[in-house]
Amino acid sequence: MSDNYFEEEEYESKFNGKTFVRILGLPKPYIWWVVAFLLCVAGTSILDGFFTYLTKQMIDIGIAQKNLPYLHNRLVIYGVIALAQSAFVFGFLYFTMIMGEKIRYDIRRKLFNHLQTLSLSYYSKTPVGWIMSRVTSDSDRVAEIVTWGFVDSAWGLVNILTAFGFMFYINAKLALIILAIIPILLTVATIFQRRILEQYRNVRKMNSKITAAINENISGVRIVKALGREDKNLKEFSVLTGNMRNASYRAAWLSALFLPTVQIIAAIGLGTVVWYGGVQTQYGNMTVGDIQAFVSYVTFMIWPIQDLARVFAEMQHSIASAERIFSLMDAVPEVHDLEQASPVTSLHGTIEFEDVSFHYSDGDGKNVLEDFSLTIDPGETIALVGSTGGGKSTIVNLLCRFFEPTKGSIRFNGTDYRDFTLNSIQSKIGVVLQTPHLFSGSIMENLRYGKLDATDEEILAASKLVGADNFIHRFENGYNENVGEGGNLLSVGQKQLISLARAILAEPELFIMDEATSSVDTLTEQLIQKGMESIMKDRTSVVIAHRLSTIRKAHRILVIEDGKIAEIGSHAELLRKRGKYFHLYTNQFRQEMEQSLDPLSGKPKTAEGLA
Repeated sequence: MSDNYFEEEEYESKFNGKTFVRILGLPKPYIWWVVAFLLCVAGTSILDGFFTYLTKQMIDIGIAQKNLPYLHNRLVIYGVIALAQSAFVFGFLYFTMIMGEKIRYDIRRKLFNHLQTLSLSYYSKTPVGWIMSRVTSDSDRVAEIVTWGFVDSAWGLVNILTAFGFMFYINAKLALIILAIIPILLTVATIFQRRILEQYRNVRKMNSKITAAINENISGVRIVKALGREDKNLKEFSVLTGNMRNASYRAAWLSALFLPTVQIIAAIGLGTVVWYGGVQTQYGNMTVGDIQAFVSYVTFMIWPIQDLARVFAEMQHSIASAERIFSLMDAVPEVHDLEQASPVTSLHGTIEFEDVSFHYSDGDGKNVLEDFSLTIDPGETIALVGSTGGGKSTIVNLLCRFFEPTKGSIRFNGTDYRDFTLNSIQSKIGVVLQTPHLFSGSIMENLRYGKLDATDEEILAASKLVGADNFIHRFENGYNENVGEGGNLLSVGQKQLISLARAILAEPELFIMDEATSSVDTLTEQLIQKGMESIMKDRTSVVIAHRLSTIRKAHRILVIEDGKIAEIGSHAELLRKRGKYFHLYTNQFRQEMEQSLDPLSGKPKTAEGLA
């Protein structure tokens, strides 16, 4: 899927009834909180309406008839109701905020847990930014509409019903006249809110593009200057900012026009109340207090109607967010445990690939591996070499069960590995990747990530075994040195050695190296090679090698081409064949020898001082 698809998806989503029902189901675990909230909202609104009715009574009886005892009585009731209403207001705000946080927590926890169950294929075809947006902004938006949108809707509806209840009680005919104005007011408010929201969406969309343009130009400033792109980039940037300015103007103009339009319609309603009420007072059918109460009740309904229109306009936005969240929750992992799966006891035995074929689901359907067969003996080191795209990484991905064969089978100790649970298999495999990844925190925390209950002594022993202890002690804070985000405060070689120590600390039964030395210089490679030898000793290992000098001690070397084994044998055997491996090795050896010579002295460089 293109990035543009994910960007535009939000603006094209339509109202979906099924999604709306699922949104309403989110507060279900907290049904008693919802009931308590509704009771507090109803109590607040009814008491608010009763305030107006009390004011009417005080005007008609207490003030107009100069009945001071009655006035004092109503003032006392007014004070008691004010205290009760304060308690209701506290209640519905408290319940709303707590419920909102609980729903937000539930959504994010479910999304995060589900993300950990999804197969690698999902991540290969789904942009990271899209996933991050689902867990953060979309979950916030849905939680917001479920809580505060629910609050505004419930508050608005109860207020309108309360106001009409009191108006019908005071004068049914005038209440019916006011009722005729409400649909007009609601329609106008909804149209305005929808268009205003649309313009603000355009503003945000333009802002995202502007941010991306600024980021690209700053990140690639050297290329921009080298190619003389300043004027062209300025013109493109001016178009983007111009579009954002126009969308902002339209949003501001509609927002400025909205309130006066609502006020005009409300003024017509208020004018009708005053005119009709004035006529009725002449016949003794209404009092001054009745007119005042009607004016208050009409005003009482204006803001709730605007809130309902705003919530309705935002609902499409929230529906789009909810659809994206539910699409992530509903994503089914391609690799999962079978019902009869049981934990694997050991990976120390024989590993077999039997007639394995595989193609990626998001590819062109062409097999990356074709009828691939291989038997790996316990404790054997297998090296995979060959050109990019030949299928080396696919073999490793299948072995780790990140993917499963589309044809054929992989067996551990004679049993198809699909009969074992994923976690039990992957917990016994140690993987060191071409680009090592460290997490923010200290070196000690990153090492312990391989075994959470590891003692300091075990961590030190693993670090010494792979040769990482030497450079770690040179840091001011030693093992407590901060590695930075993604380990960016360390060199690639240092990160790789820490990754090796982390892998051996987990005591894997099967060890996999995916071109772990391809991104480092020749001297650092020597240190990593020593660490690799320590880990692979007496342990079944599979190594993908970019630098062929690192695999000379492998028991068997496989040259992989077009998903098949082109050559197989030990380093010496393959050299004697003078085939594909011989040409790969001799060409690379010649290049490495040239790179290893000191340009000034012409003598070989050494690894002295690196460790």
